[in-house]
Amino acid sequence: MTLYPNLIKEALMTVRYPGDGNNIVDNGMLEDDIHIDGMNVEFSLIFKKQKDPFQKSLMKAAEAAIHTYVSKDVNVNVKAKILAEMPPEPEKLLPQVKHIVAVSSGKGGVGKSTVAVNLALGLNKMGYRVGLLDADIFGPSVPKMMQIEDARPYAENIDGKDYIVPIEKHGIKILSIGFFVDPDTPTLWRGGMASNALKQLVSDALWGELDYLVIDTPPGTSDIHLTLIQNIDITGALIVSTPQQVALADARKGINMYMNDKVNIPILGLVENMAWFTPAQHPEERYFIFGDGGCAKLAQQLNVPLLAQIPLIKDVCDSGDNGQPALLNPASIEGMAFMQMTAKLVTQVDKLSVDKNV
Repeated sequence: MTLYPNLIKEALMTVRYPGDGNNIVDNGMLEDDIHIDGMNVEFSLIFKKQKDPFQKSLMKAAEAAIHTYVSKDVNVNVKAKILAEMPPEPEKLLPQVKHIVAVSSGKGGVGKSTVAVNLALGLNKMGYRVGLLDADIFGPSVPKMMQIEDARPYAENIDGKDYIVPIEKHGIKILSIGFFVDPDTPTLWRGGMASNALKQLVSDALWGELDYLVIDTPPGTSDIHLTLIQNIDITGALIVSTPQQVALADARKGINMYMNDKVNIPILGLVENMAWFTPAQHPEERYFIFGDGGCAKLAQQLNVPLLAQIPLIKDVCDSGDNGQPALLNPASIEGMAFMQMTAKLVTQVDKLSVDKNV
């Protein structure tokens, strides 16, 4: 006979806590530490207080349930864990922000910051209160893309503590490490220094009440991502890639990081940037320079939505360099593509909210 965790859980669902009549699994009393070794099973039951009057009887009942509904040959070791002994989870930052979207890419140069900036603008055009955090500590590009390179945030003292006031542009609250460093000097920070700088931009800033905070994360997987995951309640991640196979391989690593059991952050969707090249003189023509439909295939394999395929148009590059993002002209080809991407992302976030409340 082969034992597996769900078999054990099903048996334990027959055991009810006398205090309220609910089974111990639905009551959250079964710790996620079921260990199976052949016919040996070990797990813990969580009790809220040290002297729970039902502790011993429940532990015996759990053992009996496994012998009854699984097999009498199972060796059961039930341990008790007192809730008061368990360390409390650290309080998440940004409680006034409804939704936090991490814009990520497996590698650099795929247009992640361009997508993040236009997503923020698209959300603002839809009527949402939006913030944009440039968390790409080593290569901040949001200040240039939003034409606020010379901006310098000031501090405001509230109840004896100084808070950073974000820069506002196009109705969006913006913070970037680029505001505090020399753009011509490389940022030579170790991982801990970079993470602390990011935490300060999050915790010591006057973001206020926001519907969405868009975070432009560094490419790849790093300490910065761990800092975000551990300290911020991220709603979901948006993954950006080109159709090129090398980029897709790196994108898959980023997706796996968010979908890891210990992280468990939903993937809101994929965006295929530079999907094809269209000459300005011949807008109906498409040239698949980096491959055809790579992101679409990856999205299908991983069962996540493909939110947009953004064409490679010179205006997209020029608009970022000139501080005039594509969505400032929503009637353009690229503007419409980014607007459709934004609308689809909002739909995905709304679905997640419904699922959580069901």
